[in-house]
Amino acid sequence: MTKHYTLSQLADAVGADLQGDPAQPIEKIATLLNAGSQDIAFLANKKYRSQLASTQAGAVILAPSEAEHFPGNKLVCDNPYVAYAKLAQYMDTTPDSAQGIHERASVHESVIIGKNVSIGANAVIEAGVELGDDVQIGPGCFVGKHTRIGAKTKLWANVTIYHEVVIGESCLFQSGAVIGSDGFGYANEGGEWVKIPQLGSVIIGNRVEVGASTTIDRGALDDTVIHDNVILDNQIQIAHNVEIGYGTAIAGCSVMAGSVKIGKHCQIGGMVAVNGHNEVCDGVVITGMSMVTKGISEPGIYSSGMPHTTNKEWRKNIAHLRNLSDFKARLKALESLTEQLKHTDN
Repeated sequence: MTKHYTLSQLADAVGADLQGDPAQPIEKIATLLNAGSQDIAFLANKKYRSQLASTQAGAVILAPSEAEHFPGNKLVCDNPYVAYAKLAQYMDTTPDSAQGIHERASVHESVIIGKNVSIGANAVIEAGVELGDDVQIGPGCFVGKHTRIGAKTKLWANVTIYHEVVIGESCLFQSGAVIGSDGFGYANEGGEWVKIPQLGSVIIGNRVEVGASTTIDRGALDDTVIHDNVILDNQIQIAHNVEIGYGTAIAGCSVMAGSVKIGKHCQIGGMVAVNGHNEVCDGVVITGMSMVTKGISEPGIYSSGMPHTTNKEWRKNIAHLRNLSDFKARLKALESLTEQLKHTDN
């Protein structure tokens, strides 16, 4: 059933300045292009300003600098995109991952269960686990021995948390995430691989979000650590003993190899690979498909991926790339000859 709001309620929810009809009914958030008369839209990018003239939205969230371009009902605030995010939370209709403790859940008698905890069907909660208040464990999840999960953390279906993992409060784990699996540790003895048991754990802070099918390996001896307010997209690999600093965001299909340390407030694009034992300082942005083979000690934007081009041009560029060493040697020879000619002229 659709819930209705008034524009006045939404203005209060996000702390925006309401200009227009406070009683305007709002059903949902929509784009400027597709919004109807009972929808609210937002303008966060000025390249879509032209759509203000034709939108049918019942109201629009705008920055003060854009307010004059829309004569209808509006919520005016400094950061429309953040206001949209907060409004989406306020109007969120996403269901709980579980309701109550299902009769087909397997919960060991020693588990410490807080208030209002929900555990879905076929979930397995092993001995010594502690679940804080309002924790939600979706169907088919596995939580290993002596793991601690903080209040208001939510696991969607089929999340796997290995033994002795520590997870903070208000975290979110999408389906298929695996936390605390073995790091890739082996020794080689005459061509035979000798497994090194991974004796560390994974420590995850508060308000961390982990995407679908993302894997965070446990440490070899020390722990893998994910600090507060980190967001990880889908299908990311976090190897053993990695540390990710406060407020860092990593996009899908990226790989952080063993013992990498990422600083605070970094932004790492999709399909980025950071080579093992390297450190990236605070405030670094790494664009998609980059390969980081050495540490980064200065904040800034870094790139290494090659943008796409036609196959013909790419083959030509690669041919030149293969001959760089020869080009360098010829250039040095020309520089040497130039210096000789200068001395001859003098």
